[in-house]
Amino acid sequence: MRLVIDSSAFAKRYLREFGTDQLNDVLSMASELGVSIILVPEVISAMNRQVRESKISKADYRYIKQQFLLDINDTVILQTTPESIAKAIQLLEYNTLRAMDALHVSSALLWQADLFVTADKRQWLAAENAGLETLFLGVLT
Repeated sequence: MRLVIDSSAFAKRYLREFGTDQLNDVLSMASELGVSIILVPEVISAMNRQVRESKISKADYRYIKQQFLLDINDTVILQTTPESIAKAIQLLEYNTLRAMDALHVSSALLWQADLFVTADKRQWLAAENAGLETLFLGVLT
């Protein structure tokens, strides 16, 4: 299975929260894992926010970051291209979502992912609207 995971879901691999177990289950079923190039700085940003909010220590951050960067070596990094930008613009015109979230969805569409995983409700709805098979790891409110 070709799997694309966005930053909100991928961070659950390292920052234990709702959806972590389900994420690990779906990762074990993937034959290929693709992530948008923007995932790396977004996940690092989320980890640093956890440090600033005293939810994890600096030592934990260094360990988690090391594990994260090792894991990324085994992924297909989906580049931002003129085609992915055009698809993201189209997604933004028909959905309520942020620009970076649109890039994750456009990457999944262009890579022809079998499954797109996110914990972001707006992104999940946009991916569904675009015809992607999705898994939502967030909390519906």
